[in-house]
Parts: sequence; C-alpha cells; structure tokens
Amino acid sequence: MAEKVLMKGNEALAESALRAGCRFFFGYPITPQTELAAYMSKRMPQEGGVYLQAESEIAAINMVYGAAAAGARVMTSSSSPGISLKGEGISYMAGADLPGVIINVQRGGPGLGGIQPSQADYWQATRALGHGDFRVVVYAPSTVQEMADYVYNAFDVADRYRTPVMILADGMLGQMMEPVVMPEPVDSLPEKPWAACGHKHQRPHNVVNSLYLTAEALENLNVERYERYAAIERDEQRAEAFMTDDADIVVVAFGASARVARSAVVAAREKGVKAGLIRPITLWPFPVDAIEATIPQAKAYLSVEMNMGQMVDDVRLTVAGRRPVDFYGRTGGVIPTPVEVLAKLEAMNEAIAASAKGGE
Repeated sequence: MAEKVLMKGNEALAESALRAGCRFFFGYPITPQTELAAYMSKRMPQEGGVYLQAESEIAAINMVYGAAAAGARVMTSSSSPGISLKGEGISYMAGADLPGVIINVQRGGPGLGGIQPSQADYWQATRALGHGDFRVVVYAPSTVQEMADYVYNAFDVADRYRTPVMILADGMLGQMMEPVVMPEPVDSLPEKPWAACGHKHQRPHNVVNSLYLTAEALENLNVERYERYAAIERDEQRAEAFMTDDADIVVVAFGASARVARSAVVAAREKGVKAGLIRPITLWPFPVDAIEATIPQAKAYLSVEMNMGQMVDDVRLTVAGRRPVDFYGRTGGVIPTPVEVLAKLEAMNEAIAASAKGGE
C-alpha cells in the first residue's frame, strides 16, 4: 500500500502537478498560495523543469500561454486578485484552445480584502474568468488528498479537451496539513500534433492564434468549441452524495464549506432532522445530475458558502422552482461553523413541518 505523508495543501498541489508531468511553472507570490510557488522553486529544477517567478501575474499567465502553445504541461498559481490580473491571458488561452492548469487559492475580497479563506471567486471562476464566449473546467477539492488527486486529473482533462482547467481552493485548504497518498508519476504524455514546436515530424506548419478577422470564422470556431463544452458537461460532472437517499433537506456545499456542512448534517441526523449533502466537485460543469437525483424526495435545499451567495444561483437554476432553495453564508474570511449550519437546518425543518401541518 502506498505510503501516506503529511503535507500542506499548497505543497500537495505542487508535488502532484510534478508527478502529472508538469515541467513548467510560472507564478508570482501572494498569500495564501505562496508555499506552492516556493515548493516548485525547490522541486522543479530537481525534475529537469523550469521554475520562473515572473515580474507580474500578467507576465506569468502569458508565459503559461507560450509553454502550452509549445505542447508542454504547464501550471500557474495565484490568489484572488492575482487571478483577476490573469483574466485576459486565460481568455487568450481559451481562444487558442490551449490546455493549462490554473490554481486559485482564494482569499477574501473585493480588492485586496484580507488573507483569510474565502469562496467569493465562484462567480469569477464559473462565469467571468475572462472576456468572450468560453468556459473552463473548475474543480473544488475539499481535502488535501483531493488537492493532489484533482490537480493530477486536471492536466489530463486540459489535454483531452484543449482547455484551461482551474483548481478553486481556498486559504484554509492551502494552509492545512493532512495525510495524503501521492499519485504515481505519469509514465507517458499524450501527443499534441497541433503544438507549435517545430517541424521535426514533417507535419504542416502549426499556428497558435486567437485572432479571426472574419465574423463567420470566429463564429464557427466558437460553435465548435461549445460542442466540446457540451461533451464536458455530459461526461465530466463530479459530485459526492452523503445521506441523500431519504433527505428532506439537501445541503449543497463545496470545498472547505462542505467539511463544515457534513458535520452539520451528521449532527442534524442525531437530532432527527433528515438532512443530506451534495458536494459539487466540479463547479463547472455544475453537477446538475446529482442534484436532479434528489428532487423526488427533497423538500428543500440549503446552499452553504463562504461568500454572500454565489453557487446558490446554480442550485436555484437546477432546482428550477420545484423546491425552495435557501442560503447560509459567512464572508470576509469568516468560516461558518457546524453549529451555525445546524441551527439553520433546524429552523428549515420546523418551517417544513409547520407547512405540512398547515396543509392538512
């Protein structure tokens, strides 16, 4: 059996990326993800790769663009305001159909905000990561083990669909330490016949580009890209269901909030409240299938987040008015507690019982 090692979340992300074949890292320090870059600065030269601290977040993402265009597995990491600076470059990567992995270890905002954990970049990651018509796959790990697992998987998904992929973590997960089993180093990487890496294979000249001067050509490309996105929505949804088979109230929570929500669900069950949990692992594609499966028996939904209410919009879109959807959140870097979520579940349960009694 593989040996478990005690690692910080940020370091687990870095080590797993190396084992996935990442040999180029371009980044810039910002709390609470700096340990990831520091770890890469030590390990990347040992693996024959390139670590470069860029002069800015903008420079870093454009270096990622260049390495990806040459066919390399490449990664960058930052935290919330740094990701905002990378937005234009991410849009260029999407426009050129370039795979790459972007880490966002979120902090409170807007603006500089604070260095405490947050989940307030959900809208940015799933709706507005850059200009134009495009999506990126977004994973939301909730443990250090998943930090390792999903960054490893992210490189495969990025290459398979030729798209940027984001790991959306938060300061709590980046800084906490847990036992983790690292994946085995990858033994081979996929061929990339589209890459701009010379003519050594006697193939036609490749051009990596996102500029199309005729409206029809750009429209055709966007339509083709959205056909790929449809395949991602069909095949790449990921979620975990916990105690949902008979749940009256289904909590929906991701990342660090899901750890809190899970404890609250267990406590609610001990008090006779039939609660369950859906934990989205992919935020895009949003796991509509997992939530849809709970509609027949659920009486209400509760979205628990570390923000003012963002993922709750996707829960409401999925539920589509068939059941009430409530929200509980803390923001500014404050982490909700199981006691707070339990109190919300008990209040919702009382309201459901009163409504059922009134309807008799």
